[in-house]
Amino acid sequence: MPLSRGKKQAATAGSKIPKLGATSTENQDEGPQVKRSSSPPHGAPKKRTAFIDITNAHKVQISIPGRKKEAGKKAVKKTGSTSVSAKNQIPKEFDIDSDNSEDGYLCPEYAKDIFDYLKQREEKFILCDYMPKQPSLNPEMRAILVDWLVEVQENFELYHETLYLAVKISDHYLSKTPVHREMLQLVGSTAMLIASKFEERSPPCVDDFLYICDDAYKREELISMEVNILQTLSFDISIPIPYRFLRRYAKCVSAGMDTLTLARYYCEMSLMDMDLVPERGSLLASACLLMALVTKDLGGWSPILQFHSGYQTSDLAPVVRRLYLMLVAPADDKLRAIRNKYSHKVFFEVASLPLVNIDILEDALTSQ
Repeated sequence: MPLSRGKKQAATAGSKIPKLGATSTENQDEGPQVKRSSSPPHGAPKKRTAFIDITNAHKVQISIPGRKKEAGKKAVKKTGSTSVSAKNQIPKEFDIDSDNSEDGYLCPEYAKDIFDYLKQREEKFILCDYMPKQPSLNPEMRAILVDWLVEVQENFELYHETLYLAVKISDHYLSKTPVHREMLQLVGSTAMLIASKFEERSPPCVDDFLYICDDAYKREELISMEVNILQTLSFDISIPIPYRFLRRYAKCVSAGMDTLTLARYYCEMSLMDMDLVPERGSLLASACLLMALVTKDLGGWSPILQFHSGYQTSDLAPVVRRLYLMLVAPADDKLRAIRNKYSHKVFFEVASLPLVNIDILEDALTSQ
């Protein structure tokens, strides 16, 4: 599968997809003992996961394929009045798209409008704490599922957008439909299948997802769950995700890849925290980027970030403090996929960086 747009160039050396609910005493070198089929289906990852024993849990960038730059120039010329009007609304010091005016693939004339639209769309997808509606589940089970989905994303070498969208689809479905714990892995696997079809150029097939679940579910069950999820969500799965906002806002301050990767680490860790599920993706992305900027001593929330995000530091403060508490908490040995992933040199080993001092972070939050 070709790699692009934020994919890992190589899977973490020796990474294995753990059996959900495995204890911390499990031998990491040997990995979980699972049944093997004679051969994996075409396109499946080399490693195979076992059925997740959830009961043990105790607690845009828009791309138009085939268009050439000349075609992009003609399109700009055809809608020249719109482009000029849009640019006049953006102060010159806040314009981050004019450098791409010759690249029709990046749609520079409409970039800010696109992200403003995505922020408006967020209002439709605000979630609440749905766990009281799930008598068979708890936040720890959900965290273990997300940890497993991260391993699936790595082993299939999927886009990061696919991971974020799969988690969002799972949360929206679970907020509307009670699910027994034995079916939680099926929900997550199916959500990843749907997200793959939406985001990937060459998505894994149904057999691949059955394979990574160690054939714990039948093909008919997965297809039925796919129909059920899509109908429950009214086929509206174009859900704004924090990852897109994060890349956009990082561009505002020309953040280096190491700083962006650190913000991505914070953002991906937030996927496992049930308390952060209700937060808007744009707000969560802003909080993660601010933490990364302060950690790297690159300043605070600048005027250009306020302009493009629409958030002041006072808006970010509660989310930043919640993120800090999540990151400073003792690591759970059962939830190590994200930390292992971002401890790799491909991701600048950002998981091993010390957290910024809370006093420095508070200074950045109180200064405007």
